[in-house]
Amino acid sequence: MGSNEPTFAYTVIYVKDVAKSVAFYAQAFGCKVRRLDDSRRWGELESGQTTIAFTPTHQHETEDITGTVHLPESKKERPPLEICLDYEDVDAAYQRAVEKGATAISAPEVKEWGQKVGYVRDIDGIVVRMGSHVKYH
Repeated sequence: MGSNEPTFAYTVIYVKDVAKSVAFYAQAFGCKVRRLDDSRRWGELESGQTTIAFTPTHQHETEDITGTVHLPESKKERPPLEICLDYEDVDAAYQRAVEKGATAISAPEVKEWGQKVGYVRDIDGIVVRMGSHVKYH
């Protein structure tokens, strides 16, 4: 009998338009699309060991079961999560994201912990942190 420890399987992001968000992440951030359901109510990106998934903001599960999802209404608001993507060349990745429609927040700069980090917003106002790979000792 094996261990019953959990495996972190998904991060689900609630968005206005699943197909549009999946296409945006593929173009702006270079993510590979794993799946876009025929219903257009579920999409997944390849993202290493954990899947990034998208589902509509308004649906039975949120409005009738778990509670209403609130997307940011202005640039002064944000949801209590951010997506973090690491790249070999964070400057080039940041430039591509902005060129493909991400909203620039802060260009990549080296932080005190040694990682180069920049911030953008996706088409739903979600903050995406774009960083260099962190080297652990």
